[in-house]
Amino acid sequence: MLKTFSFESQMTSRDKQASPSPALVNTKIKKIKVSTGIYWVEVPEAQIYLLCGCPADTVKHLKKRGLVESQDTSGVSFESGPNAILLSDVLIQNGSFSNLTEFPVLQMLYLQGMIIPNHPNNTGVKPMLIGLEEQVRAQIEYIFRGNYGLVNLQEIMDAGIEPKLAEEMMRIKLNFAFGKISSANELLDNRFLGSKPVELRNSVFVKRLGLNKYEISYKDEKVQVDLNLQPNEKYEAPYQLGFHTVRREYMAVVHSGEGDGWDIHRPCMAAVLIFQGKVYLIDAGPNISATLNYLGISMNEIEGIFHTHAHDDHFAGLTTLIRTDRRFKYFATPLVRSAVTKKLCALMSIKEEHFSSFFDICDLEFDIWNAVEGLEIMPIYSPHPVETNIFFFRARWDGEYKVYAHLADIVALNTFSKMVANDPQISLERFKKVKEHYLAPANLKKIDIGGGLIHGDHEDFRHDKSDKIILAHTHKPLTMSQREIGSSSAFGMADVLIPASRDYLADFAYQHLSFYFPKAPSYEISYLLNHPIRSFNAGSMIYRKGQVNRYVYLLLTGSVEFTDSQSGGVHVFSAGSLIGFYSDFLGMDALETYWAASNISVLELPSEAYHDFVERNKLYEDLRLLEANIVFLETTWLFGEVVSFPILSGIAQRMQPMEVPQGQMVVLSPKECLYMILKGEIEVIYEEKRIAKLKKTDFFGTDTILFGTQSVCEFSANKDTILYVIEAEYIVDIPVVYWKLIETYEKRLRKMRNAK
Repeated sequence: MLKTFSFESQMTSRDKQASPSPALVNTKIKKIKVSTGIYWVEVPEAQIYLLCGCPADTVKHLKKRGLVESQDTSGVSFESGPNAILLSDVLIQNGSFSNLTEFPVLQMLYLQGMIIPNHPNNTGVKPMLIGLEEQVRAQIEYIFRGNYGLVNLQEIMDAGIEPKLAEEMMRIKLNFAFGKISSANELLDNRFLGSKPVELRNSVFVKRLGLNKYEISYKDEKVQVDLNLQPNEKYEAPYQLGFHTVRREYMAVVHSGEGDGWDIHRPCMAAVLIFQGKVYLIDAGPNISATLNYLGISMNEIEGIFHTHAHDDHFAGLTTLIRTDRRFKYFATPLVRSAVTKKLCALMSIKEEHFSSFFDICDLEFDIWNAVEGLEIMPIYSPHPVETNIFFFRARWDGEYKVYAHLADIVALNTFSKMVANDPQISLERFKKVKEHYLAPANLKKIDIGGGLIHGDHEDFRHDKSDKIILAHTHKPLTMSQREIGSSSAFGMADVLIPASRDYLADFAYQHLSFYFPKAPSYEISYLLNHPIRSFNAGSMIYRKGQVNRYVYLLLTGSVEFTDSQSGGVHVFSAGSLIGFYSDFLGMDALETYWAASNISVLELPSEAYHDFVERNKLYEDLRLLEANIVFLETTWLFGEVVSFPILSGIAQRMQPMEVPQGQMVVLSPKECLYMILKGEIEVIYEEKRIAKLKKTDFFGTDTILFGTQSVCEFSANKDTILYVIEAEYIVDIPVVYWKLIETYEKRLRKMRNAK
């Protein structure tokens, strides 16, 4: 039986966790910088504990600073923490999502107890979201979907589940949700910021001063918070993991996360599956780019992702994957994909049909082995608050199957048994089937032992017949009882199920070189391939500014960075990049310093050998044109942010120039094309009204690419203009570019409506 206690006792406990120094004892407002782009503002008198800024893994940063801690009052254990969140005005800063509030809100609802029936912290005060209306509304829907997934029987059946099973799944969901799906307004409070100060509670006000700049006031005190990131600032990961090199095996599991959403030292439960040298992700938690960089894996190396469910500790990395230049293969059951789609599109404020523009959807069927290029995958339904499938992977070798089982997230069998006993609409057969699947033997099995109401219990696996069991999804050290059942795994460790007897890096090198030099015969490519593959440790200098470049490097794994001395920006070369290939670069002093951002592997080509190759195959003119086109693309907003060198190179080879004399209309191609301005100026005309003026690096043709229809606008050259014409097929599969096309179209659509 939970005991009650006064709010004053809770407030006293909060004061202890962040008490002011003696010099500031009379200060009513306290402000703390938690991490880059994250601040904490507290007003204890008014019972306001405000988290300002909320990128990925914010709760872990708060825990590291002691702003979230365990408490025990009147026999009830719970956590302290924020009760309100001030959002960024913009969803993305410097390529990363700024507003990912699900886990801070879940921490308030469940770990602080705001939503738990009969909990002393369930006082009617709800988590509060504060910010621009469009950001607040998007976050509310994203949190709602993150808490419940699919929210009614029809949505479950629309994902292909037959009615009887759908009804059972819905009953399981309701049991996790304390009997009902609460509306977003029941879960959350909100405040929309405009031009005037807005009261939060108890005379605490927030005023928006400008883009991402705010003033928090209480009585006679004020503090200001600036959530803008500087041009080269990035949101920080809460942990440092050390650099590793992942060998490309035939079949191996690299352990990339053993923690949970609250673990301040480790990434959330995940894995990297290597099959026939290709890299697959199993789930994508927060700070996935940092995790992969520590493993020496570039985003360009990822073949696809196997996805278990839509909770942020397994989902938040999708926000990074869609900001890249490739549509990764997305493997999950339609049930899980449907829940993930609704959540991701709510977060991004886009229509659900756009999900397939960011991922190459590869639906899997429950309870059967699905074949994917030699690998077999069986997804299994797992009871959880949101739609979840666990995975079994297998490949045949030496007359038998090698099997890896990835069980995240699962339910403790005792918890599920009670659920079945108390709810006649959940069958005993469902319990038996879940138990049978959980305990199916494998060569390697990773299991969720997070405990509590919605996670697994290690004791359920005491008699599991698997060869090796990894215990994960916990932020606590393993107990002696748990070590009798399984073991932990350090970040970057690999379990090799089928070793490789060939060098997959040589295969990758051949594919990349054939792409860059399509006119060169295969024996000339073999000439380049006969040079050595070298490794560099993270931090190693590849080129030093002012020194003669002796090599051209084909980057095979990992990433390389350099700082542009003119703009001050840091540029990243991902796997597949050909570094130092430019015609004016050969044999000259390096203009910038290049270094390995992770452990890397490269094909090292001596400058003389590369020069001979280019000369023999008469490639200089092609390289000069390619260089000019790449440099132009790198200067544009559409392509310059995160589009990698190999993708830019492919576009640069195919873009065609088009001249439009002053005063003439642009004659649009019957094909779906994008038009980019290299020189000159274009006027956008809608119903004889001029609605926009486009200059160098601007573009048009977005509606044609997005919808396959001719533009309703006309385009007139104000000056002699040179355009680059790029056919849609070369850019529609670049997720970050596609998103920017949507964004640009919607902005121009608003101008067209205003012009009427």
